[in-house]
Amino acid sequence: MDKIQVTTHARAELIDITREVDKLLAKQATKEGICYIYVPHTTAAIMINENADPSVREDILNDLNRLVPWNGRYTHSEGNAAAHIKSTLVGSSVSVPVSFGKLALGTWQGVYFCEFDGPRCREVFVQIIKKE
Repeated sequence: MDKIQVTTHARAELIDITREVDKLLAKQATKEGICYIYVPHTTAAIMINENADPSVREDILNDLNRLVPWNGRYTHSEGNAAAHIKSTLVGSSVSVPVSFGKLALGTWQGVYFCEFDGPRCREVFVQIIKKE
């Protein structure tokens, strides 16, 4: 298993990590298989979404903040319940097929690390399973 280190700079942000995942895939020379990407944090997430227009990231964050406001009526004593809820909604992992040595993403898709309680230093685990 490999790790990607991610440093975030805001309370909430979406960081495109597609290139970093591609580098790990190339390093392992996997032609066919599955790439499993997992975030071991309860206030962060991983997602696949459009990576051509940056306004999509802004729209996602804005609507997540509207749905789960930071200053809601929460009982969690650490004060970051909204980040936990957003992480749960988005999810902690994705699996992407590997085909011809590349992530089998759509034309406009990218892999995003989702920070909901930053800024922080985070890790993303990447497990590449080769097809035999």
